[in-house]
Amino acid sequence: MEKTFKLVDTTLRDGEQTAGVVFSIREKRRIAEMLDEIGIDQIEVGIPAVGGDEERAVKEIAHAGHRASIMAWSRAVVGDVEQCMRCGVDSVAICISASDIQITTKLQKDRAWVLRQLEKTVKVARDNGLYVSVSAEDCSRADENFLAQFCRVAVDSGANRVRFCDTVGVLEPFNTYAKIRRLLDSVWGLSLEMHMHNDFGMATANTIAGLMAGASHAGVTVNGLGERAGNAPLEEVVMAARHLLGYTLDIDTKRFKDLSEYVGLASARQVPPAKAVVGSSVFAHESGIHVDGTLKNPANYEAFDPAEVGLERKIVLGKHSGGAAIKHTLEKHGVTLDGEAIERLLAAVKSSAMELKRSLVDQELLHLYRELSRSRARAG
Repeated sequence: MEKTFKLVDTTLRDGEQTAGVVFSIREKRRIAEMLDEIGIDQIEVGIPAVGGDEERAVKEIAHAGHRASIMAWSRAVVGDVEQCMRCGVDSVAICISASDIQITTKLQKDRAWVLRQLEKTVKVARDNGLYVSVSAEDCSRADENFLAQFCRVAVDSGANRVRFCDTVGVLEPFNTYAKIRRLLDSVWGLSLEMHMHNDFGMATANTIAGLMAGASHAGVTVNGLGERAGNAPLEEVVMAARHLLGYTLDIDTKRFKDLSEYVGLASARQVPPAKAVVGSSVFAHESGIHVDGTLKNPANYEAFDPAEVGLERKIVLGKHSGGAAIKHTLEKHGVTLDGEAIERLLAAVKSSAMELKRSLVDQELLHLYRELSRSRARAG
């Protein structure tokens, strides 16, 4: 059978909850449009209860005619759910704590109260035709027997799925897999979404582990934006699932670079050069051995074709370069050199790179080539 799962992007909700990040309404509309165009299944666009421009943005996106399902976030409060409905969304994420620490110290309630609120709000949403995802906040720290009960109440009340939230990012992949398998074995008919935070750098790995264990949805954000250390990045989850696990996803990954750069600009969070999958350095090669191997066959040092995510391969000229990089770059500009001339030019490149404390651009290489050519002419 074909392996696949649904993608739920929450850049416009959890991503905007990154400390200091604010999207304008225009930026929210554009990001939603880009996510829809690449094939995201469901886009979580905001929290209507915030009011003002937030509510206006949710309404505008909900009425924009996107192919994707448009979801709003709500507390397990009937008034919040009703406000989501008035915005015109087709789905709602109803969030309530599942761990005892949050139930007793944050909500200052008990488990029975949580289950009553959950049942009441899910039924209101379902009775009004909404698709319902129940966000089990902090459920990675919940008592597993209570979590199973929580999920049964959600399913019995009409929820379409439960969002498994590693709210403070404390899971690791092996534990994640085991937890998801036990939960799915305990609750018949349960559909699960992985919603992983990155506090220990495990968000992508935990998301993949959950999918391997049987989760049907992956919650992601562009560039991994989100509370504190962020969420599982869309681009990492998609490419890892496709290339490492053989999942089939109808996603236009060639637009990842443009999407990543736009969200980076709108969030004032520049994409780090070494950012997995979409960083500008992911397909940059300087080391002589690596460049030589890559030019002979890119698969020697590249996990996938950079064009898959809208990037290009870069041969970098610097301290660690070898003759293959020099020859390749010169040939791009119609210059052919071999043997001793390449070695002399390579020495000049390394010396310049160390002096400048950076790599060289093509024009600097050509300048060095011309300088050496003039020196040889004078010596001759």
